[in-house]
Amino acid sequence: MNVLIAGAGRLGTQIAQVLSAARNEVTLIDIDDDRVAELEGRIQVRLMAGDACEPVLLEHAGALTADLVIATTGDDEDNLVISLLAKRQFLVPRVAARVNDADNAWLFDERWGVDVAVPAATPLISLIEEATGATDTVALLRLSKAGVDVIETAITPQSRAVGRVLRDIRLPEGTVVATIVRGGQPTVPDPAIRLAVGDELLLVSHSATEQEIHAAFQ
Repeated sequence: MNVLIAGAGRLGTQIAQVLSAARNEVTLIDIDDDRVAELEGRIQVRLMAGDACEPVLLEHAGALTADLVIATTGDDEDNLVISLLAKRQFLVPRVAARVNDADNAWLFDERWGVDVAVPAATPLISLIEEATGATDTVALLRLSKAGVDVIETAITPQSRAVGRVLRDIRLPEGTVVATIVRGGQPTVPDPAIRLAVGDELLLVSHSATEQEIHAAFQ
């Protein structure tokens, strides 16, 4: 599947990583040249700097052959423009857009070319699942359909887990760490790894709540 993602913030970058790991062809676009330069060599997707609201840039990025466009910028107006261009000008089969301001949610429908409107608070895995229209993008997505929750948590400067070894973190029963994203790259959750500020963890659990998992690290 050919995927274009507009917006290389935390959310857009994570989506790009997951879809790329699932062997999709991913192009990640951001208007900030410095952000694109920062991601060079850290993420295994095609990177482009420029304004995704510009039809010429979208065409150059591959919109004519895209199967999916995801607009994840922090600006609702930009996400709507990108969605409309993708659907109407480039006839992209599936378009998903992030809704940053809940008051604007009513705009995110087929009139603006949006197939899937995703509230900002939607968990990463759910967003990917909805956007792709598939439940088997990666193994983690299948788990969510089997009664197993996929929960994200991040290590902040205030987290009591900073500097601790993963094996020393007491997790709720029935919970395992699926992956640790460090420096933009997913890594195998070795029990001996020492957690650092900025680490993002994906955990799977069949019984623990999101609050219980966050409490283990925060």
